[in-house]
Amino acid sequence: MASPSGVALVTGSGRKRIGWEVARALAERGFAIAVHYYQSLESAKENVAWLQQRGYPAELFSADLRDETATQALIEKVLRTFGRLDVLVNAAAIWESRTLEQTTAADLRRHWETNVLGTFICGQHAGLAMVQQKEGGCIINIGDWAIVRPYRDYSAYFVSKGAIPTLTRVLAVELGLRNPRVRVNAILPGPVMVPECLTPEEQAAVAQATLVRQLGEPRHVVQAVLFFLDNDYLTGVCLPVDGGRTIFAPAEQELPEA
Repeated sequence: MASPSGVALVTGSGRKRIGWEVARALAERGFAIAVHYYQSLESAKENVAWLQQRGYPAELFSADLRDETATQALIEKVLRTFGRLDVLVNAAAIWESRTLEQTTAADLRRHWETNVLGTFICGQHAGLAMVQQKEGGCIINIGDWAIVRPYRDYSAYFVSKGAIPTLTRVLAVELGLRNPRVRVNAILPGPVMVPECLTPEEQAAVAQATLVRQLGEPRHVVQAVLFFLDNDYLTGVCLPVDGGRTIFAPAEQELPEA
């Protein structure tokens, strides 16, 4: 097995969601992979085993990203295990539905702590480690297209995800001024992994709500991640990968959430 071309930590890659698709693609690119999970232990073990069985260097790491001490320890453990950290993809997030009437301060805190605090602390400590590396590093945050046109019943979620573009630009400036080879960008996905509970008719409605008239796929987010890695002249960029939903408001006002 050839030596890895770098080390990538993908938070939230223990589950079979976007983070896992990104981790798998980075492994195929030659990166050693730090698979992070919090509660999805069995799925995370399966993901690491899948990588290792194919000859990709991969290790499993657990941390509650709402906990500053645990998150800092996660970054330090990855560095001790692999000796460096070249890529951080912040894919861990929660996405819970509540009507406005049901939404509480606890809902807001829970979303903020996972989606914003965890992303910031990971980026802060991973980024400061990358600053010390001559080659720098790349951080990619995962946001959401719908922060510009939020739909109903996810107010706590959208309030938290709305902070991701500002967080991305702040870290891009702070880290880039310390080492110009450290870059920070964000991807704002659209309907690339719609809920399984949607009927075929509802999925078709979501597809028609895009300008390209189709649902996205995880590979579209993966391609954006690889694009940010390859283009070393991009930092502080927040890229919608949404089939045009950011700029297009369909005539139907009540569409399934995606």
